[in-house]
Amino acid sequence: MMKENRASSYLFGGNAPYVEELYEAYLDNPGSVPEKWRAYFDALQHVPATDGSTARDVAHAPVVESFAQRAKANAFGNKVSGEDLAIARKQVYVQSLIAAYRSLGARWADLDPLKRTERPKIPELEPAFYDLTEADMDMVFSATNTYFTTAEQMTLREIVQALRETYCGTIGAEYMHITEPTEKRWWQQKLETIRSKPSFSAEEKVHILDRLTAAEGLERYLHTKYVGQKRFSLEGGESFIASMDEFIQRAGEIGVQEIVIGMAHRGRLNVLVNTLGKMPKNLFAEFDHTAPESLPAGDVKYHQGFSSDITTPGGPVHLSLSFNPSHLEIVNPVVEGSVKARLDRRGDKDGDTVLPIIVHGDAAFAGQGVVMETLALAQTRGYYTGGTVHVVINNQIGFTTSDPRDSRSTLYCTDVVKMIEAPVLHVNGDDPEAVALCSQLALDYRQEFNKDVVVDIVCFRKLGHNEQDTPAMTQPLMYKKIAAHPGTRKLYGDKLIAQGVLQPDGPDAMVKATRAALDAGKSSYDPVLTNYKSKYAVDWTPFLNRKWTDAADTALPVAELKRLAERITTVPANFKVHPLVEKVLSDRAAMGRGEVPVDWGMGEHLAFASLVASGYAVRLSGEDSGRGTFTHRHAVLHDQNREKWDEGTYTPLQHVAEGQAPFVVIDSLLSEEAVLGFEYGYASAEPNTLVIWEAQFGDFANGAQVVIDQFIASGEVKWGRANGLTLMLPHGYEGQGPEHSSARLERFMQLSADNNMQVVQPTSASQIFHVLRRQMVRMFRKPLIIMTPKSLLRAKDAASPLTDFTRGDFKTVIGEQSAEVNAERVKRVIACSGKVYYDLVRARGERKNADVAVIRVEQLYPFPHKAFAAELKKYPNLAEVVWCQDEPQNQGAWFYVQHYIHENMNEGQRLGYAGRTPSSSPAVGYAHLHQEQQKALLEQAFAKLKGFVLTK
Repeated sequence: MMKENRASSYLFGGNAPYVEELYEAYLDNPGSVPEKWRAYFDALQHVPATDGSTARDVAHAPVVESFAQRAKANAFGNKVSGEDLAIARKQVYVQSLIAAYRSLGARWADLDPLKRTERPKIPELEPAFYDLTEADMDMVFSATNTYFTTAEQMTLREIVQALRETYCGTIGAEYMHITEPTEKRWWQQKLETIRSKPSFSAEEKVHILDRLTAAEGLERYLHTKYVGQKRFSLEGGESFIASMDEFIQRAGEIGVQEIVIGMAHRGRLNVLVNTLGKMPKNLFAEFDHTAPESLPAGDVKYHQGFSSDITTPGGPVHLSLSFNPSHLEIVNPVVEGSVKARLDRRGDKDGDTVLPIIVHGDAAFAGQGVVMETLALAQTRGYYTGGTVHVVINNQIGFTTSDPRDSRSTLYCTDVVKMIEAPVLHVNGDDPEAVALCSQLALDYRQEFNKDVVVDIVCFRKLGHNEQDTPAMTQPLMYKKIAAHPGTRKLYGDKLIAQGVLQPDGPDAMVKATRAALDAGKSSYDPVLTNYKSKYAVDWTPFLNRKWTDAADTALPVAELKRLAERITTVPANFKVHPLVEKVLSDRAAMGRGEVPVDWGMGEHLAFASLVASGYAVRLSGEDSGRGTFTHRHAVLHDQNREKWDEGTYTPLQHVAEGQAPFVVIDSLLSEEAVLGFEYGYASAEPNTLVIWEAQFGDFANGAQVVIDQFIASGEVKWGRANGLTLMLPHGYEGQGPEHSSARLERFMQLSADNNMQVVQPTSASQIFHVLRRQMVRMFRKPLIIMTPKSLLRAKDAASPLTDFTRGDFKTVIGEQSAEVNAERVKRVIACSGKVYYDLVRARGERKNADVAVIRVEQLYPFPHKAFAAELKKYPNLAEVVWCQDEPQNQGAWFYVQHYIHENMNEGQRLGYAGRTPSSSPAVGYAHLHQEQQKALLEQAFAKLKGFVLTK
């Protein structure tokens, strides 16, 4: 049989001679083989031999040749017997069998509580595959590369039994895809020593049953009391609550101080009550519609977050359940960002004190792209959180899709995590002790190696996707089996009775106690601390109930500006910057001395430097944010003479002052959705850091639209969560085509309501300086959306004298700047925002239109009514107001500001539009057409009003 299967087995096949030849070459000279193979062969040198030795392998060819020569010379007096060779060959086969179980055993494990399919046939797990017969079962073989026993030898029968118990029981472990031998050995030792069998005391078993009883009891209580109301029941997956309990208690015991949890709606109400300790009566009040409704919009109960402090053997642990919309996995990066902020607050670079736990559904985990994007952040410098524990509530169905041929293209829903070599523990949800054991092992691995790990709880969904659904319409076979299933709590209760752990009436007594507690609006188990507050807790109170009009002193003394400028333009001795960067630093030094106007990049730098010097941390991330997409920033300098790839950088903003706050700039991986979600999460946990996400081009933000819609724009009105995240979105029409022109300003204007965020389009270096400082100095935390320029980054017109940084503040509206414009003669005001202002001023100069004033609206939302009205009032003979924009008429700000402008006009005045005609594309791709459109919109701005005209 072995011969029949060699060609198809992963252990044999036609490639063997080629691999052996490569290995021979490697042993003779490691540098002679490709890097990929060299890394693989390097790893083999760390694997113990069958005799337990760790000596490095040696090239076989010279040894073979030596033996051949000695044979020719009849140097061997004794020949190896055929029997000894047969035994040696069988020992090799036994090692192959062990390797097969470690790699493939999970596929034969007993994982499905419903047992819907037969176990697959896996020939490599059968001794016969290796020509091992029943006659060999009682032969003794070396077992030194296993952890089943302290003895050096075991019979083949004992080895096979141990392998099946360890890898094919109710736990199916996947870890052999990990590259690092140390980690693989860790898993082998942990699993094989106990043969994947938990060992809990009677007291611990009763506690597990109590958690199952609480989980089931809450679901059944809600099902009977609030018939038909959506709650996304956990029934069928109650072991998840026991898992969460194990995570929290064990985490506290080994030094974790905070846990941030992210999850979708399935089982969320159960977690709120039975994990975080929300009082059942408060949950019932939400069902009864008697709970306080203090938010402008609010949200459904299964999206709500919560926080509490829980007692554990190691002390209090703070739990935080993140708010989450129905976009399932989108909470993943938000959780990671929140954890990162909390770790930074503690100065914990390893990630030992704050633990992220993210709970997934099987369908979403396999299907949502943000899962992959977030996993890709795991070990990067800017987004590292010390490893995440992932828990999959694998109910084997997504809404109505349960056929694996439709739900994914992989064997397991967790296969995506193999991209970061995360180990996976698949576990049968009907074995709650095994679930608890997997939780222990997963947490221990995370704390030991600070890497991601997955517990995949294979269970079922007793009811429909929601409680108004009838799943048997599409899954008749599955739901026949579910209907016949007695429930995990019942099965485990019966097991404890059979073991003598509980009396026959014990489980029923626990059910009655849980019901009685729920009737009283209480929990049967309450580990919550009511008057505890960690020293690391953040008080958001000072930032609440503030107005955007609150004053903020953003100017700086000239002496401080010059000091900061000197610090951020100084590089260490023997640090060779690129000649072009050297010119930038020289120009910036001159700007700091007041010799030349300050450009955009220097305006940003002065804002950042002043903030970190004042104790406000700055965190800036995005694709190419260190240099800047348009080569304007140069926050990170690179030594042109560096000799090592991971050395030779210098960040001047980290050397502004003694004891300054951190400045962190991160060149992110090529992700928008996960990175923006991460930064939102960071800002949600840290109000005293200026957190900025910068898009490479503004319209790339559309790849993160879910974060913008569900969190940034509406998070406060839905959940009462303030957030001061800043978005920098390069925006401007310079003929770069549909994908590099517009940051889709109209989308942010459409989302603007309830004073939920600030949308600005600054047009000078001093304006970006003041608005960045305003975001922190003013005790007001709302998202700040900045339409940043591209061509203006180096434009002389957009540069500002140093005096503009020493006085004033951010101007929401900038009035007419030309002294040649006589207010008495002005008949038309052209209002605009952004780069087009400079085009309009040049066009006016060419036309010598002295009766036209041009004003800039630098803040589009909240609209600055007083400032705008004050500008209009300067012109007593004003007859017309024209809104001019670069964007097509159906885009940009026009449809959203026209009623604001109209509100501030006087009776008889007329309002018109000048700009591109409506378009389904943000911009044209043909250069000549762009120039024609630009010329036309400027002519329209000064021409007689036509088209849509609104008269007040």
